[in-house]
Amino acid sequence: MKKRKLSISDGVLLVFILLLVIPQTRKPIQVALNSVKMQFFSPSKISEENQTVIEPFNYRVETLNGENISLEIGKGRVTFIGYWATWCPPCIAEMPSIQKLYDDYGESVNFILLTNEAPETVRSFLDKKDFDLPVYIPKMQAPKKLYETSIPTNYIIDKKGKMSVKETGATDWNAEKIRQILNELISS
Repeated sequence: MKKRKLSISDGVLLVFILLLVIPQTRKPIQVALNSVKMQFFSPSKISEENQTVIEPFNYRVETLNGENISLEIGKGRVTFIGYWATWCPPCIAEMPSIQKLYDDYGESVNFILLTNEAPETVRSFLDKKDFDLPVYIPKMQAPKKLYETSIPTNYIIDKKGKMSVKETGATDWNAEKIRQILNELISS
């Protein structure tokens, strides 16, 4: 039987697989791969006939400081809702783009980022990454039309409760396409 020599590409693949097995290197690699994916895919507006209308409601949430509040959805203000977690590589990959969008639209769009993690875990993550985002812990079941089991899942909802954008997976939220959609929704 003839022995096969390892090629350079075999060695690179072996190292890559080994790095994915090691917990300390797996998450950064997954975040990097999701960041690359985001460069090629950005969210699009849902076609008019497929846009779902969500009855206006108050989302009961808890702030990271433990205060229980209600946030209005579909009541005269454009809303960005994001479901995410600190341990989720696609969530981590898209957070810088959400931060950039929030920096520019935080006064005119209601940003609501929701996670079920402990507040101290979330605060630590936000501080470490230097994010200044409005993050909340949901205190009620999401309406059926907003219920999704995978994260990240993000929505843009217009002033009347119409779902204009829904994306699951890492997405470039700072894309020009999204900015155009938001500008259109804010001005209407």
